Amino acid sequence: MSAFDLIIRNGTMVTSDSVLRGDIVINDGKIEKIVENESFEGEGLREIDATDLYIFPGLIDSHVHFNEPGRTEWEGFQTGSRSLAAGGATTFFDMQLNSHPPTITKHAFELKDKLAKQKAIVDYRLWGGLVPSNLEYLEELHECGVIGFKAFMSPSGINEFQNANDQILYKGMEKIAQLNSVLAVHAESTDITNQLAEEKRKAGKTAAIDFCESRPILSEIEAVARILSYAQVTGCKLHIVHASSSQVVSLVTRAKQIGIDVTVETCPHYLSLTTEDFSRIGPVAKCAPPLRGKDEVEALWKSFADGEIDIIGSDHSPAPPMMKQAEDGDMFKAWGGISGAQSTLSVLLEEGYWKRNIPLERIVETTSTNPAKRFGLYPQKGTIAVGSDADLAIVNLTQFYRLNENDLFYRHPHSPYVGKTFRGKNVATIVKGKIVFENGQIISSGQYETIP
Repeated sequence: MSAFDLIIRNGTMVTSDSVLRGDIVINDGKIEKIVENESFEGEGLREIDATDLYIFPGLIDSHVHFNEPGRTEWEGFQTGSRSLAAGGATTFFDMQLNSHPPTITKHAFELKDKLAKQKAIVDYRLWGGLVPSNLEYLEELHECGVIGFKAFMSPSGINEFQNANDQILYKGMEKIAQLNSVLAVHAESTDITNQLAEEKRKAGKTAAIDFCESRPILSEIEAVARILSYAQVTGCKLHIVHASSSQVVSLVTRAKQIGIDVTVETCPHYLSLTTEDFSRIGPVAKCAPPLRGKDEVEALWKSFADGEIDIIGSDHSPAPPMMKQAEDGDMFKAWGGISGAQSTLSVLLEEGYWKRNIPLERIVETTSTNPAKRFGLYPQKGTIAVGSDADLAIVNLTQFYRLNENDLFYRHPHSPYVGKTFRGKNVATIVKGKIVFENGQIISSGQYETIP
């Protein structure tokens, strides 16, 4: 018998419903065999001894902004996908927003897809956009294979990607329902946030806390309640992105109970950083919705533990350092967006598993299984099972490490997590049976790479 492509021996495998020890046999990019509690007798062309290590399904990051084409100087598929690989992610869904042109037509999709095929070292899917000008293009985007559609209920900050008013949202949702696709929404109330921001700035209040207070939880609640009513009427599947508060999550939970097809995502930064951190760190920790107080962080963890949060996405939204400046201390002027794609699993292990006793199975459920199920990729992805893609993260659960700037694979090595100490480190990432990251280094085409 010829040797198998790869065998991972003696690892502890974690899925959304089990933790078990054994060997994983990989051939032609798929998991061919799983042998529990004993050693597989065959041989591999490459073998990994995973004794004392944990094997997770590769993370599926459903929310990243890699900005290519057009704004590759912010982040691109090369650096972005390498940072994901370093953090144990094997698939990403790239947002349509910051690229130029944004992914709101078939032509724009093809431009982005071509670049992703050339440069990404992990698997990917692309989001399409819903904007006032592209209702007639939703079907062709769906036929291109977009994973879903994304709309902003408040200004996006990008002129080329306009937010959708209520009429556009409703009409778009009718069409998306017909396509049996999903609409993701950035849900904040424009009226509330604009009014409060204007009042703050007129009063000369422009610090981090003022920015946070100008975008209160109530602005999310208002927008989410509105979009849920449209989902109920149109039958459109809905995904609420980057919920910053358990109050928003509770609203979604109640909607599920009355039959609305909706899921909710939060991000590692809402589970680990606070308004106090924002004031201390500065613009690198600015995002929208903004960070919340300590009590909100703990309440969000309770929602996580109770199974009310469906998906964790990084909302990796990078920008060059010059854009992450608060001119004259005015936090409203700095670009909003947190760089965090490389640290998702580390945050969840440190803050969730170690500090709050969140089961590993629950972490896998929100980072791999649920996104795969919600967006039609399960069981090809999102689990460790015979026949599934061999997309895996091998983790040393007990290893402490301090995140330094030179550890980051982003185009711009800044992140609010720099300087933090984590327990739980990804040591190898496998995408469709190929090792793409190992022991701190990227591997591409069988060769170690040094990324500038």
